[in-house]
Amino acid sequence: MKLFRRGERIIADQELIELVKLGDDDAFRLLVEKYRQDIFRTIYSVLKDQKEAEDAAQEVFLKIYYSLPKYENQGFKTWITRIAVNHSIDVKRKQQRRKEDITEQIELDTGKKDNVVAEVLIRQQRKLLREKLNDIPDNYRDVIYGYYIAEKSYQQLAEEQNVQVKTIETKLYRARIWLKKHWKEEDFL
Repeated sequence: MKLFRRGERIIADQELIELVKLGDDDAFRLLVEKYRQDIFRTIYSVLKDQKEAEDAAQEVFLKIYYSLPKYENQGFKTWITRIAVNHSIDVKRKQQRRKEDITEQIELDTGKKDNVVAEVLIRQQRKLLREKLNDIPDNYRDVIYGYYIAEKSYQQLAEEQNVQVKTIETKLYRARIWLKKHWKEEDFL
């Protein structure tokens, strides 16, 4: 049986516990003083962070205080150590979840930024392409626009322009030659 001093009188853990159950806050303060270092060391061994361990120790002593009415005299130090270990593990899990949540949020934010950047680049490329399309000679522009941008078939283009399909093929062939000659890939990067 462990003993603790209250003034000059030596008081056993069991007597302090009974006094706490009767509402004696000074008795609980004596229990806290007696086991403060043990609880802190137990929590620190799990959390590995002094500030977190200090905060968790205060929370553990609150749990002990509110759980004392349920205590069944089966080894007080073991009982409070088990409370400290369980609470420390819970805190560690919460920290891990927070890190995971933060990591996920950063990934989402980064993904959103990447999407915004990609969208801006696509808009710029489209604008540049429209400007470049204006440089193409008129007789090629309609065929290139119709075939590559509007995705129309040779037959559709021939019907729209009232020409033979072979004429559309020839115009596209000549337009591609013109593009190769006048456009460079670097112009679009």
